[in-house]
Amino acid sequence: MAATLREVAERAGVSVRTVSNVVNDFPQVAAETRARVQRALDELGYQPNAVARTLRNGRSGLIALVLPELDVPYFAELTRAVIEQAAVAGYTVVVDQTDGDPVRERELVMRGSRAAMFDGLIFNPLALGGADLRNRPSSTPVVLLGERVVEGGLDHIMIDNVGAAELATRHLIELGRQRIAAIGDQFDETRQTGQLRTQGYRAALQLAGREVIPELVRPTEFFHRADGAAAMADLLALPDPPDAVFCYNDLLALGALRTVLSRGLRVPEDIALVGFDDIEDGRYSTPSLTTISPDKTQIAKNAVRLLLNRLDGDRSAPAELPADYTLEIRESTIG
Repeated sequence: MAATLREVAERAGVSVRTVSNVVNDFPQVAAETRARVQRALDELGYQPNAVARTLRNGRSGLIALVLPELDVPYFAELTRAVIEQAAVAGYTVVVDQTDGDPVRERELVMRGSRAAMFDGLIFNPLALGGADLRNRPSSTPVVLLGERVVEGGLDHIMIDNVGAAELATRHLIELGRQRIAAIGDQFDETRQTGQLRTQGYRAALQLAGREVIPELVRPTEFFHRADGAAAMADLLALPDPPDAVFCYNDLLALGALRTVLSRGLRVPEDIALVGFDDIEDGRYSTPSLTTISPDKTQIAKNAVRLLLNRLDGDRSAPAELPADYTLEIRESTIG
């Protein structure tokens, strides 16, 4: 049976109110008394009643994490990081998937019936634009993730996709690769990630005095393995195939890798590959995958922090926080 506040108070030799003050981290408790109460809490294994606490402050204790695709490893790894950060603050994360469907995204962000139970949302939109998000009737705090550009109104954590793509492409240039292709360009206005990464790819080539060759830039409908495999097959069918490819995520790169190896070519000797996202699969592929590594822990920590600040009454201007990233150089470019 779980220990009660009264049992902890008796063990520590203090009042129940004093134990409650320590549990709720109120400042008006002497340091020696706080330490004595904390020892009793630890010895008895006391667990606070989260349900009662959230009911008292009018909160559910639930945060919604709304993502486009849960079976994409990047989002799965990010979900783990968000859950870990929310747990530190005593919150439970409920995860929902939208598939980028505007109806599902709108229902959640506008605080429809499915979203009414949540204290706040961490949301990666694909379909909704700035007007949708700024004009929502709900006052429920929302923190945005991803590259969907929204002009003000909400806290937003994003990756500098242009700079990161430029870094990945520059790495291939510095290795002396001559025909550098790109896989993952996208034309749909709601899919801005591909467009931004193409900008970075083009910028790196132009800064190096290289020509941007249109036939080497391959669009994909999705960022899945099959898309990468098909795009790589198209590139290999060219009269003059590339000797390096920047793929806009690791799944595209793993699909491309499969196609290259199935044709009897070598990576990186014949074709060097760079991905984006630093998912665990890429660290254990053969060869291991050079990739842009966003700081997922930092993204999760900042998202939860911004959301809890809003719940605690922060009314400052919306924050736009860039996430750190590094280039992790592995076997697919240096052997």
